[in-house]
Amino acid sequence: MEGTIDMAIDKDVLDQLLAGRDPQELFAKDGLLDELKKALSERMLSAELDDHLENEGAAGTINRRNGSSRKTMLTGTSKVTLDVPRDRAGTFDPKLIAKYQRRFPDFDDSAPIRA
Repeated sequence: MEGTIDMAIDKDVLDQLLAGRDPQELFAKDGLLDELKKALSERMLSAELDDHLENEGAAGTINRRNGSSRKTMLTGTSKVTLDVPRDRAGTFDPKLIAKYQRRFPDFDDSAPIRA
């Protein structure tokens, strides 16, 4: 169909995320945007650890998950507390958020959108 734009996120998923929420609070501190930052970041960190453990397993090293540690990250508008996964051998060094990094990449560099 011409003239339509494919959305990156399914409309049904968006409807589920927006259900029962006050539209005024979607972009507020601790609103939907902050929840999405947290959920997406933790999912990416988990996938990074999965990849790390697979690579170590392929190299013959025995390693596995070992819980998580909490880390507070600063964004351009708020603070987000993440559960960063750990491995038993202590060799996992996330690429998304480095060990001593306290600011989300690119969030601080972008200018706020003004209407």
